[in-house]
Amino acid sequence: MHRRQFIAASLSSLSLASMASAQASGFQNWIAGFRGRARASGITERTFNAAFSDVRYLPDSIDRDRNQAEFVRPLADYMATAASDTRVSNGRDMVRRYANVLAQIEARFDVEPHVVVAVWGMESNYGQRRGDTPLISTLATLAYDGRRGRFFESQLIAALRILQNGDVAPRNMTGSWAGAMGHTQFIPTSYEAYAVDFTGDGRRDIWADDPSDALASTAAYFRRFGWQKGQPWGVEVRLPRGFDYGQTGRTVTRRPDDWARSGVVGTDGQPVPNYGDATLSTPTGAGGPAFLLFRNYDVIGRYNNAEAYIIGVGHLSDRIRGAGPLQSAFPPDERGLRRAERRELQQRLTNAGFSTRGVDGQIGPNSRAAIRDYQRRMGLPPDGHPSLGLLQRLR
Repeated sequence: MHRRQFIAASLSSLSLASMASAQASGFQNWIAGFRGRARASGITERTFNAAFSDVRYLPDSIDRDRNQAEFVRPLADYMATAASDTRVSNGRDMVRRYANVLAQIEARFDVEPHVVVAVWGMESNYGQRRGDTPLISTLATLAYDGRRGRFFESQLIAALRILQNGDVAPRNMTGSWAGAMGHTQFIPTSYEAYAVDFTGDGRRDIWADDPSDALASTAAYFRRFGWQKGQPWGVEVRLPRGFDYGQTGRTVTRRPDDWARSGVVGTDGQPVPNYGDATLSTPTGAGGPAFLLFRNYDVIGRYNNAEAYIIGVGHLSDRIRGAGPLQSAFPPDERGLRRAERRELQQRLTNAGFSTRGVDGQIGPNSRAAIRDYQRRMGLPPDGHPSLGLLQRLR
């Protein structure tokens, strides 16, 4: 190494060391200030000292929080993983292995085993990926130095209350880098509100190798938000030739027999049973799979409101119960838009005279209405879908 390179590398190392030292000092000062706020929230000195005895700043949590690449995975790829043959097979094995406890959970909470196990499979691959990051450390780090400090501080206080309640020891309170915990990945405030002690040992232990408390807690969560036992989350359907895609989306609600009169039927060609009011969704636009969505779709959405996640859990639960794969193929080369692309789409629609009433990267009802209006003007199926092809057409 040349002398100049050596000096530059040495200065760089000193700079990084100084930054790390300043970070560590700032983190300790933050903890000192947080102690008072925690005590004011009812956390005892004993609980606080035990929880923070070996807390450390975790730069990896900050890096992952700040630098999450917005890779928009095609729904086809997402579903191939969510309901892969291996995951379906393992899910069926879990239903058999835990048949007794799942039957008891169903009797108490009215949520079917295949639904609970599907969430378990999606969240931690049936307990294989529960997360091993020390939770107090990651929540404290994110509260001190993250983008959403107030949110993570509320989660940290909730985590301390969980420790104070005796549900878990500090050394065993582990989870993801973002603070989700256990077999079915509860955040601390959701745990506080919905977790249950199903085994009767006095602790709501969603971290244990025995998944009983975690599975029951998931069922309790679903019941709280109105899960309807015996009803589907959604049903894959076929659309007639020349179908008016203006009827898709969450704003048009009809009963299945009414949809059938418009030619919307199950993949078997028969009207979908009357499970209640339903909306029609084409998540990848015209030409891809279509679903009638029912009340249970929204209940899954309370767990995670991402459309792909809801469909993933719903379809995985169907497969675990014995259903086959989706009948309709996804469009080739389909992917969602990145945030910058969604903003560009909104701006270009607005510039073309189809106002989205704001350019924020969130594709809500106003943006979908603008997309439909543009599609109608261009003679396209008005599915309201913000596709890459649509953006390219506007460019």
